[in-house]
Amino acid sequence: MSDVAKEKAMRLLRKRESMSSLCSQDIRARREDLTFKTKDSISTVSYLDEASHHDENPRHAVQMENTYQLGPLKRFPVQAVREILMDVLSSYLQEEKYEPELCRQMTKTISEVVKARVKDLMIPRYKIVVMISIGQLAEQNLRMASRCLWDATTDTFSSYSFKNSSLFAVANVYALYFE
Repeated sequence: MSDVAKEKAMRLLRKRESMSSLCSQDIRARREDLTFKTKDSISTVSYLDEASHHDENPRHAVQMENTYQLGPLKRFPVQAVREILMDVLSSYLQEEKYEPELCRQMTKTISEVVKARVKDLMIPRYKIVVMISIGQLAEQNLRMASRCLWDATTDTFSSYSFKNSSLFAVANVYALYFE
Protein backbone atom coordinates (compact mmCIF):
# COMPACT_ATOMS: atom_id res chain seq x y z
CA MET A 1 0.00 0.00 0.00
CA SER A 2 1.41 3.40 -0.87
CA ASP A 3 2.53 5.92 1.71
CA VAL A 4 -0.06 8.41 0.43
CA ALA A 5 -2.89 6.00 1.19
CA LYS A 6 -1.48 5.29 4.66
CA GLU A 7 -1.19 8.99 5.42
CA LYS A 8 -4.73 9.63 4.18
CA ALA A 9 -6.14 6.83 6.33
CA MET A 10 -4.30 8.06 9.44
CA ARG A 11 -5.39 11.66 8.76
CA LEU A 12 -9.02 10.55 8.51
CA LEU A 13 -8.64 8.58 11.73
CA ARG A 14 -7.18 11.58 13.57
CA LYS A 15 -9.98 13.77 12.24
CA ARG A 16 -12.57 11.28 13.51
CA GLU A 17 -10.85 11.05 16.90
CA SER A 18 -11.22 14.78 17.41
CA MET A 19 -14.85 14.82 16.27
CA SER A 20 -15.95 11.54 17.79
CA SER A 21 -17.41 11.04 21.23
CA LEU A 22 -16.21 7.45 21.33
CA CYS A 23 -14.17 6.23 24.24
CA SER A 24 -10.43 5.80 23.76
CA GLN A 25 -10.71 2.01 23.63
CA ASP A 26 -12.93 2.20 20.54
CA ILE A 27 -10.51 4.63 18.91
CA ARG A 28 -7.55 2.35 19.62
CA ALA A 29 -9.50 -0.58 18.15
CA ARG A 30 -10.20 1.43 15.00
CA ARG A 31 -6.56 2.44 14.70
CA GLU A 32 -5.52 -1.20 14.99
CA ASP A 33 -8.01 -2.10 12.24
CA LEU A 34 -6.44 0.49 9.95
CA THR A 35 -2.83 -0.60 10.38
CA PHE A 36 -1.20 -1.94 7.26
CA LYS A 37 1.04 -4.93 7.89
CA THR A 38 2.57 -5.91 4.55
CA LYS A 39 2.38 -4.99 0.93
CA ASP A 40 0.07 -7.93 0.19
CA SER A 41 -2.26 -7.45 3.16
CA ILE A 42 -5.83 -6.40 2.66
CA SER A 43 -6.84 -3.02 4.02
CA THR A 44 -10.00 -2.65 6.06
CA VAL A 45 -10.52 0.94 4.88
CA SER A 46 -13.42 1.09 2.45
CA TYR A 47 -14.47 3.84 0.08
CA LEU A 48 -17.11 4.88 2.62
CA ASP A 49 -14.31 5.93 4.97
CA GLU A 50 -13.26 8.70 2.62
CA ALA A 51 -14.38 12.20 3.55
CA SER A 52 -16.31 12.75 0.32
CA HIS A 53 -18.68 9.87 1.14
CA HIS A 54 -19.72 11.05 4.61
CA ASP A 55 -22.56 13.34 5.48
CA GLU A 56 -21.73 16.33 7.60
CA ASN A 57 -24.62 15.59 9.95
CA PRO A 58 -24.70 12.12 11.48
CA ARG A 59 -27.91 10.22 10.87
CA HIS A 60 -29.96 9.30 13.87
CA ALA A 61 -31.95 6.11 14.12
CA VAL A 62 -35.57 6.68 13.23
CA GLN A 63 -38.04 5.42 15.82
CA MET A 64 -40.97 3.76 14.11
CA GLU A 65 -44.28 2.93 15.66
CA ASN A 66 -45.40 -0.68 15.81
CA THR A 67 -48.01 -1.60 13.22
CA TYR A 68 -48.84 -5.02 14.65
CA GLN A 69 -49.17 -6.27 11.09
CA LEU A 70 -47.85 -9.81 11.17
CA GLY A 71 -48.55 -10.75 7.58
CA PRO A 72 -48.51 -9.10 4.17
CA LEU A 73 -51.63 -7.38 2.88
CA LYS A 74 -51.01 -8.87 -0.55
CA ARG A 75 -48.83 -11.75 -1.71
CA PHE A 76 -45.57 -11.20 -3.53
CA PRO A 77 -46.20 -11.47 -7.32
CA VAL A 78 -43.92 -14.40 -8.18
CA GLN A 79 -45.08 -14.64 -11.80
CA ALA A 80 -44.60 -10.92 -12.47
CA VAL A 81 -41.06 -11.13 -11.08
CA ARG A 82 -40.36 -14.19 -13.24
CA GLU A 83 -41.45 -12.21 -16.31
CA ILE A 84 -39.09 -9.40 -15.28
CA LEU A 85 -36.26 -11.94 -15.00
CA MET A 86 -37.05 -13.40 -18.44
CA ASP A 87 -37.18 -9.95 -20.02
CA VAL A 88 -33.98 -8.62 -18.45
CA LEU A 89 -31.88 -11.75 -18.98
CA SER A 90 -32.93 -12.20 -22.60
CA SER A 91 -32.44 -8.52 -23.46
CA TYR A 92 -28.97 -8.30 -21.87
CA LEU A 93 -27.57 -11.73 -22.77
CA GLN A 94 -29.25 -12.82 -26.02
CA GLU A 95 -26.32 -12.00 -28.33
CA GLU A 96 -23.47 -12.08 -25.78
CA LYS A 97 -20.51 -14.45 -25.94
CA TYR A 98 -18.94 -15.69 -22.71
CA GLU A 99 -16.02 -13.54 -21.56
CA PRO A 100 -15.18 -13.76 -17.84
CA GLU A 101 -14.59 -10.05 -17.23
CA LEU A 102 -17.63 -8.97 -19.22
CA CYS A 103 -19.84 -11.51 -17.44
CA ARG A 104 -18.59 -10.33 -14.04
CA GLN A 105 -19.71 -6.80 -14.89
CA MET A 106 -22.95 -8.05 -16.42
CA THR A 107 -23.95 -9.86 -13.22
CA LYS A 108 -23.68 -6.60 -11.30
CA THR A 109 -25.58 -4.65 -13.94
CA ILE A 110 -28.33 -7.23 -14.36
CA SER A 111 -28.84 -7.61 -10.61
CA GLU A 112 -29.23 -3.84 -10.19
CA VAL A 113 -31.69 -3.63 -13.10
CA VAL A 114 -33.74 -6.54 -11.75
CA LYS A 115 -33.77 -5.09 -8.25
CA ALA A 116 -34.92 -1.70 -9.55
CA ARG A 117 -37.69 -3.24 -11.67
CA VAL A 118 -38.92 -5.41 -8.78
CA LYS A 119 -38.94 -2.38 -6.47
CA ASP A 120 -41.01 -0.53 -9.09
CA LEU A 121 -43.78 -3.07 -8.39
CA MET A 122 -44.10 -1.31 -4.99
CA ILE A 123 -44.76 -4.34 -2.84
CA PRO A 124 -44.58 -3.04 0.73
CA ARG A 125 -42.59 -4.63 3.55
CA TYR A 126 -40.61 -7.10 1.47
CA LYS A 127 -36.83 -7.15 1.41
CA ILE A 128 -35.50 -8.11 -2.00
CA VAL A 129 -32.36 -10.20 -2.57
CA VAL A 130 -31.20 -10.69 -6.17
CA MET A 131 -28.62 -13.31 -7.11
CA ILE A 132 -27.36 -13.66 -10.68
CA SER A 133 -24.88 -16.32 -11.84
CA ILE A 134 -23.42 -16.43 -15.34
CA GLY A 135 -21.22 -19.25 -16.60
CA GLN A 136 -19.74 -20.70 -19.75
CA LEU A 137 -21.43 -23.53 -21.62
CA ALA A 138 -18.66 -26.08 -22.04
CA GLU A 139 -19.72 -29.69 -21.38
CA GLN A 140 -19.50 -29.51 -17.61
CA ASN A 141 -21.92 -30.01 -14.74
CA LEU A 142 -22.88 -27.43 -12.20
CA ARG A 143 -24.93 -27.65 -9.05
CA MET A 144 -26.09 -24.57 -7.22
CA ALA A 145 -27.74 -24.35 -3.83
CA SER A 146 -28.75 -21.60 -1.46
CA ARG A 147 -29.97 -21.49 2.12
CA CYS A 148 -31.53 -18.91 4.35
CA LEU A 149 -33.87 -18.49 7.28
CA TRP A 150 -37.31 -18.81 5.81
CA ASP A 151 -40.91 -18.29 6.85
CA ALA A 152 -42.85 -20.48 4.45
CA THR A 153 -46.11 -18.55 4.98
CA THR A 154 -44.78 -15.13 3.88
CA ASP A 155 -41.39 -15.51 2.19
CA THR A 156 -41.06 -16.58 -1.42
CA PHE A 157 -38.76 -16.56 -4.43
CA SER A 158 -38.78 -16.41 -8.19
CA SER A 159 -36.22 -18.03 -10.45
CA TYR A 160 -35.36 -18.16 -14.14
CA SER A 161 -32.64 -19.89 -16.17
CA PHE A 162 -31.37 -18.52 -19.46
CA LYS A 163 -29.12 -20.17 -22.04
CA ASN A 164 -27.68 -19.11 -25.39
CA SER A 165 -24.95 -20.67 -27.57
CA SER A 166 -22.01 -19.81 -25.30
CA LEU A 167 -23.29 -19.02 -21.80
CA PHE A 168 -25.94 -19.74 -19.21
CA ALA A 169 -27.43 -17.53 -16.54
CA VAL A 170 -29.42 -18.34 -13.43
CA ALA A 171 -31.34 -15.56 -11.73
CA ASN A 172 -33.00 -15.81 -8.32
CA VAL A 173 -35.04 -13.15 -6.57
CA TYR A 174 -35.81 -13.81 -2.91
CA ALA A 175 -38.63 -11.86 -1.27
CA LEU A 176 -38.43 -11.84 2.53
CA TYR A 177 -41.30 -10.35 4.47
CA PHE A 178 -40.18 -7.73 6.98
CA GLU A 179 -42.51 -7.39 9.97
